[in-house]
Amino acid sequence: MKKFLTVMLTLLMYSSYAQDAQVVAKVGVKVVEQAYVFAPLPYAYDALEPHIDKQTMEIHYDRHHRAYYNNFVKANFDTKGNGMTLEQIFDNMDAFPDVIRNNAGGYYNHEFFWSVMSPNGGGKPVGRLDEAITETFGSFEDFKKLFESAGVSRFGSGWAWLSVNSDGKLFISSTANQDNPLMNVVEERGKPILAVDVWEHAYYLKYQNKRGTYLSAFWNVVNWEEVARRYMEATQ
Repeated sequence: MKKFLTVMLTLLMYSSYAQDAQVVAKVGVKVVEQAYVFAPLPYAYDALEPHIDKQTMEIHYDRHHRAYYNNFVKANFDTKGNGMTLEQIFDNMDAFPDVIRNNAGGYYNHEFFWSVMSPNGGGKPVGRLDEAITETFGSFEDFKKLFESAGVSRFGSGWAWLSVNSDGKLFISSTANQDNPLMNVVEERGKPILAVDVWEHAYYLKYQNKRGTYLSAFWNVVNWEEVARRYMEATQ
């Protein structure tokens, strides 16, 4: 009885946080907590203007991103992924249904995207990241052209990525829908350090069908400090 009451009290304690703070999974009599957090946007909706407008940011974050998060939490609650980190799920992505693939990807990819943009962004990287970009792509300008090309040439919805492979080398890739380089179902796997969303909901209100113009404007808000931090972490 004491064990039963302890489990019930634990469940009650966490239940009020489940929607936007964490997911609690019950495995037999063991309570497993996994922190699937819907994090606040790290800046105001209008902070990236004029490059990304307030209305787009509000709809993108509070409707699209939130829907991916909620749908993932709902779909994942009764799967073997409950209690796993997103990275662990991605590493075994081929074992999960499309509802998990699409929504776990959408949840992670958008949170990643917000983090690599900043109202104080723009310019170019410095230090080791700058050296690695020049070594890999020839120059920063050549890198930008290749990255934009990956986004423009993505047919339909998806993402363009800058990632670090298992050898510590940079590479550019593009994924469809809500896939990302961490998933074991994509052609080129690695640790992403920069991403841009090329779904139409990311740019259509301001740029209409001009995806290339949106991608050119994206460089004005890139948070190179965060990208460099991710690069250092991926190459340690």
